[in-house]
Amino acid sequence: MATNRTFTMIKPDAANAGNAGAILKMIEEAGFRIVAIKKTKLSAETAGKFYEVHKERGFYGELCAYMSSGAIFPAILEKENAVEDFRKLIGATDPKKAEAGTIRAIFATSIEANAVHGSDSDENAAIEGAFFFAETERF
Repeated sequence: MATNRTFTMIKPDAANAGNAGAILKMIEEAGFRIVAIKKTKLSAETAGKFYEVHKERGFYGELCAYMSSGAIFPAILEKENAVEDFRKLIGATDPKKAEAGTIRAIFATSIEANAVHGSDSDENAAIEGAFFFAETERF
């Protein structure tokens, strides 16, 4: 069976609200295997490196401040068709537009505080996973 991987991050709003366990349960119940996970806190500088692709956008500074405001749970997930299936599971960035039953429809409070990050391509999933995890931390 062919499998692939995606990257996610439970963001500070969801972590601070105590929703990490419920989100992880939804992820596993959707058939994803957690390959790597940890709880950490980003500095504004590290958040800036992770979101460097958005450096020229107006929301970059606010994004870095938000992402360094509390604990996060970065994770690598594995499942066949992982990127596409995970994006369906998390729902639209705007929780008001997210399909009922998706992670963002349930746990997000705004477009900015949208509970989770999900990679948008296989290539970005690999880059983002490598940002947080060494090969020896993946199981």
